[in-house]
Amino acid sequence: MHGDGALLACAGIHKRFGALVVLDNVDFALKADEAVGIVGPNGAGKTTLLSVLSGAQRPSRGAISFQGMNVTALDAVRRCRIGIARSHQIPRPFAAMSVFENAYVGASAGGNLHGSLAYDHVIDILRLCGMLTIANRAAGSLGLLDRKRLELARALATRPKVLLLDEIGGGLTDSEAIELVATIHEVRRRGIAIVWIEHVVRILVQIVERLICLDAGRVIASGSPHAVLTDPMVVKAYLGGTAA
Repeated sequence: MHGDGALLACAGIHKRFGALVVLDNVDFALKADEAVGIVGPNGAGKTTLLSVLSGAQRPSRGAISFQGMNVTALDAVRRCRIGIARSHQIPRPFAAMSVFENAYVGASAGGNLHGSLAYDHVIDILRLCGMLTIANRAAGSLGLLDRKRLELARALATRPKVLLLDEIGGGLTDSEAIELVATIHEVRRRGIAIVWIEHVVRILVQIVERLICLDAGRVIASGSPHAVLTDPMVVKAYLGGTAA
């Protein structure tokens, strides 16, 4: 699958670290305004796939395209500037800087906005992420939910066309997860396509139209959330032998 007409696609992606094969002939395509979830057991290659899509790691073999352009050789900074943003499983804010300053860095360095345009954009994004009231707090003083919100805000500040999310729901309470889902719904309403790795499947299925399951670096199922989560191979590999 080369993903003709896709916003973001990869074809025949292999990634190995020495003798260890982490991604094995992965094909993937994301349409504009689509939300796709990626599930699978620990060690399946999910985060590595996100790293390859974002440019943080180069594939050992295969090609990645964005808006019809081959971006395989572009690093993460250049991919961010053309519209591919990523959040990390462990938030990495600039701890000594304020929430506002963290998001402003994203808007200026990644989104190419400056002055009042950057300021207005950051205010909008912090409002979207529920962080406007704590805009002047130091990022290093935030609790888990707010660190995850800031990680999302920093990515959104870069004005992405594709947002790659890595375990943003992990560790949240049920009420916090509900707030997160509401925020991601608003992100989708703004026309941003999403690729989301998440172990908290009940959160994921409220957002995505399609699931992909990885196991040992290979795609073993792709389709509607119900079809994938009841697929016998997925049940065996990921859900411990009983259908969810």
